[in-house]
Amino acid sequence: MKFLAVHPSPLMYTKVFLRLEPLGLELIAETARRYGCETQLIDLQVEPAPALFRLVEAWRPDVIAISLNYLANVPEVVDLAKACKQRLPQAFIVVGGHSASFIADELLEHGEEAIDAVLKGEGESGLPLLLEAIETDRANVHAVPGVVTTQGQGPQPSFVTDLNRISPARDLLRHRNKYFLGMLDPCASIEFSRGCPWDCSFCSAWTFYGRSYRTLHPDKVVEEVQRVREPGLFIVDDVAFIQEKLGLEIGEALARKGVKKEYYLETRGDVLLRNKDVFRLWKELGMAYMFLGIEAIDSEGLERYRKRIDLSRNFEALEFARSLDINVAINIIADTDWDHERFRVVREWCKEVPEIVNISINTPYPGTEIWLTESRKLSTLDYRLFDIQHAVMPTRMPLEEFYAELVETQRIMFTKHMGWSAIRKFGKSVGRILMRGQTNFVGNLWKFDKVFNPALQLADHRMPVKYAMKPPGNGDGKRGKSLSKSLYIHQPLGRSGRQLDDASERFVDQSRGAEQVTEG
Repeated sequence: MKFLAVHPSPLMYTKVFLRLEPLGLELIAETARRYGCETQLIDLQVEPAPALFRLVEAWRPDVIAISLNYLANVPEVVDLAKACKQRLPQAFIVVGGHSASFIADELLEHGEEAIDAVLKGEGESGLPLLLEAIETDRANVHAVPGVVTTQGQGPQPSFVTDLNRISPARDLLRHRNKYFLGMLDPCASIEFSRGCPWDCSFCSAWTFYGRSYRTLHPDKVVEEVQRVREPGLFIVDDVAFIQEKLGLEIGEALARKGVKKEYYLETRGDVLLRNKDVFRLWKELGMAYMFLGIEAIDSEGLERYRKRIDLSRNFEALEFARSLDINVAINIIADTDWDHERFRVVREWCKEVPEIVNISINTPYPGTEIWLTESRKLSTLDYRLFDIQHAVMPTRMPLEEFYAELVETQRIMFTKHMGWSAIRKFGKSVGRILMRGQTNFVGNLWKFDKVFNPALQLADHRMPVKYAMKPPGNGDGKRGKSLSKSLYIHQPLGRSGRQLDDASERFVDQSRGAEQVTEG
């Protein structure tokens, strides 16, 4: 059986600052290959759609699996499915991934029979059973765990039983030199853990994984790192190094092996302060970038997004991150209720701090609590605008003024850290990148105005909507724990689903608030 894995094209933000290796799809491709499939992978972030259609027509795969991690890619994914089905009617087309899991029924409706199934949850677990059903009992594919078809849906998706037994098919990626993250050019991706034990209201990572948290064994991590050829490595964990012991074990093992890489990772401020020795070690190992999702610079904002970390602790974490002498990036969520004064205050703050500040827009996604609880009505049902760079809820000020303020605030970051500023500050590093023949980062240094443009963002709102989202429900009167559980893709296993030592479990519960301790 021939299996073709497909990744859709890039989103707005990634056209300037990064282009990430499709690690999740590589894991799916390797799963198919281990099942016995002849497997290929194509990434439309770096190849045009006609290349996909030529491959479909020439190679004639039996199964086409399209990844859908980002909601903004829905129209493209649906159209790709239709185009592939038209060219190869007998092919079985399945869509999977993070966003696909939350909108399975919508995708099937939009697909108009071009999408044969949606695979919810962790694809590495459900795919072998799906492939077996396609081969032996296609009429009952809908009985497979995690599978949704127009005929029905199977039981709840199951977890991968052991993360140490899966690996990405990195060799199937045809243009590995096209992936970068800032000055990590080229850059590969890797996971040390999967899931998140916190429950921020704007995030769907915890509802996807049922608040589980699972880790790879340090030996497996070292093995995977050694396989990576690229000098840059993005650790994709939702929160890196929650547990001190695991972070130290992995770091010390890499040090003993003499592995030299430049690392980018994401973590929380309270985790950073709790496990300082881990991050000091990783600085010595080559940690070049750290991303902190502080989300707000005031207590009101932190409460809105349920970060449950004191504002002073966030700023303390920033001070410690600065002391590591690395490039620190932070995220601030711009609410659509912001006015001119609020943007001005944030701009002034961005000018004063040395960090790379990313401004994203508060966006309720399917799978997040704010998708159900947000009282303001959505101003659009266009999937393409759900990319955290477009306002999908009503803005206090006129929309054109909101975008003008947003882009002006984002430009502060760009002028400080990109363009000629990057050349002046990182000249030697830029030279080394060019000496390696890599031009991804340098080629994007002056693209900001071509991508981040208020007129272009307004024009996006005026485009015809080919596929409309189903508006959010009202939560059916559910609150708190009941509401959260209604969003889960993988049902929570409680304490047994989190590979945390007891001290780390208590730390997570305390940071979530005492009233939440007994939840799954």
